[in-house]
Amino acid sequence: MPLFGKKDVSKKTKKDAEKSQSIEDKYDVKDLLGTGAFSEVRLAVSKERPNEMYAVKIIDKKALKGKEDSLDNEIKVLRRFSKSVKRSDHSGTDDKNEGQWLTHPNIVQLLETFEDKSKVYLIMELVTGGELFDRIVQKGSYTEKDAAHLIRQVLGAVDYMHEQGVVHRDLKPENLLYYSTDDDSKIMISDFGLSKIEDSGVMATACGTPGYVAPEVLAQKPYGKAVDVWSIGVISYILLCGYPPFYDENDANLFAQILKGEFEFDSPYWDDISDSAKNFIRQLMCVDADKRYTCREALAHPWISGNAASSKNIHGTVSAQLKKNFAKSRWKQLMNAITMVHKMQRLAMNVSEVSDASSLLPAAAGVPNRQKCATIVEEAEIDDCDGDNDHGQDNNGYGTEGRKNK
Repeated sequence: MPLFGKKDVSKKTKKDAEKSQSIEDKYDVKDLLGTGAFSEVRLAVSKERPNEMYAVKIIDKKALKGKEDSLDNEIKVLRRFSKSVKRSDHSGTDDKNEGQWLTHPNIVQLLETFEDKSKVYLIMELVTGGELFDRIVQKGSYTEKDAAHLIRQVLGAVDYMHEQGVVHRDLKPENLLYYSTDDDSKIMISDFGLSKIEDSGVMATACGTPGYVAPEVLAQKPYGKAVDVWSIGVISYILLCGYPPFYDENDANLFAQILKGEFEFDSPYWDDISDSAKNFIRQLMCVDADKRYTCREALAHPWISGNAASSKNIHGTVSAQLKKNFAKSRWKQLMNAITMVHKMQRLAMNVSEVSDASSLLPAAAGVPNRQKCATIVEEAEIDDCDGDNDHGQDNNGYGTEGRKNK
């Protein structure tokens, strides 16, 4: 793979010998945490410090054949946020830019990598606190202030990513995990399988998760960091009512809603939500990407930085809607990550057709009607970058297509 390269065995040094250390030399690989089409995630215990536990993502090279660039991209992104990799990388890569590598407390960190003839091993932080929505349902009390605190952490981490030129491109609740089971645990951003570094070229690949993807992606227009802000807006909306702003069993109808920015604050679910919260969401879910807030602007909004968030307990309404709309079986069906360009091609969609057809869309069962926002009328050509994330992502929080074991 491009990431790890080939070694010249005739020029091995003591340093090279240290780099060739295997994962078994440093870790005991134990319980299975999750599986995927190309990988599995297991618990890894440090042999030197048995009280330290990590998650190891084990990627099958044979299954990933032809898609190595996608894994290469994911690790490249993770390394940018993982300052310790340079000290302990046993893959054979020799990057001299250790001082430029950064880390963030709300981003799951890659600690080191290993490789053998058949597999690649990624040693990552072990995140044990569970998924975002599950924790909210379990709470006895939940307020706007709690939601604002969560979103503040996400915005801070994504703002940091954007400063480093990285766009996540697949922000969604499954990729927001609690670090521990502690009541005051921080939230962590995970799964960088779709992430892209801006200096690698203009982004135009239609990818992401239905329901969270920004309209400019569906409109086949070149896009940038603003797509992450849109996704945070969708997550914020759900955190305050328990159901998604865009929903339809039919993907063409779902995409039409997103392209037109069709959402509303339905009564009675939003009656007790502050005007500041609604204004915050409107700024993040603005169809015009140029007018959409940046993460930095969102962090300065009174709902995040001030005292505008309400302290009223909204747990009963939100948890009931979360259980209704995000039951595990339905979650897998509705929110399965896809490469949008292929779906759009099969549906023979274009922006003008969506605009014309939107007035004929049936109301989504169980989901309130939505207000209309500005319509995208411009369409741009898109490159079909097949393989951009064909290794997919999983729901164990560590990327590479898979499913949690139950």
